[in-house]
Amino acid sequence: MLAARGKDNRLWQRLHLPYAWEELKQFFHNHKGDTMNSSLPCTSKGNPTVNSQSPFLNRVLFGDCISILRSMPAASVDFILTDPPYLVNFKTRDGRAAYPNDDNTHWLKPAFAEMFRVLKPDSYCVCFYGWMKAEFFLQAWKQVGFYPVSHLVWIKNYCSRREHTQWYHDTAYLLTKGNPPKPKQPTPDVFDWHYGGSRSHPAQRPVHTITPLIAAFSKPGDVVLDPFAGSGTTGLAAKEMRRNYILIEKVWRYSKLARDRLFQASPK
Repeated sequence: MLAARGKDNRLWQRLHLPYAWEELKQFFHNHKGDTMNSSLPCTSKGNPTVNSQSPFLNRVLFGDCISILRSMPAASVDFILTDPPYLVNFKTRDGRAAYPNDDNTHWLKPAFAEMFRVLKPDSYCVCFYGWMKAEFFLQAWKQVGFYPVSHLVWIKNYCSRREHTQWYHDTAYLLTKGNPPKPKQPTPDVFDWHYGGSRSHPAQRPVHTITPLIAAFSKPGDVVLDPFAGSGTTGLAAKEMRRNYILIEKVWRYSKLARDRLFQASPK
């Protein structure tokens, strides 16, 4: 596990700001034995994306995603799958704010502008969103260049909330950058969702909700990016599907949880 104190902590603090390539490369070189998964889940042979992203590859990066994404090469990831804050000021059971910046839209367009920049042309992005704030997400996506091509729904086998109705579903948009080739066997737009039972993260998604999307919109050896990684479910699904991953998480306890989960899933 990466140390969160002393000399190394100074670098992690600077991940909230643009940082030097050589310093980051040296940090990962020095800590190869401390990370949860130093071996790649699949070969990088013949994939220039893997080589260009090697300092970031198969890592959980702690810091602000806008700053970190700005240090990544353009057109360097193959697929994005993410679950950002829903702009609803969500609270945990004890009344604490669950996510940074869940009460404002200032980050929304800058974050998706960087995601659009690092995504390869003619590629896909899947983004969960808060349906009660859908207009803000759709506006930001379209302004930076993403185009919605499908709406995805997960049917839950339990009620997650009671308001004017009982909530039994979750939603995401399938977005495109450019004009990617349509899958030969398109995935359905409605999926099953079974409760994962985790209390470590307020919105931890079961891995089975993510794997069909990675299978449909990327191929083995591709690089999957999640800039709002939470507890690391996207990384677990990517490993299972033999993809590489880049995870970014701003909350320290969630980034640590993601690293712990990925370590436990690594071959012993």
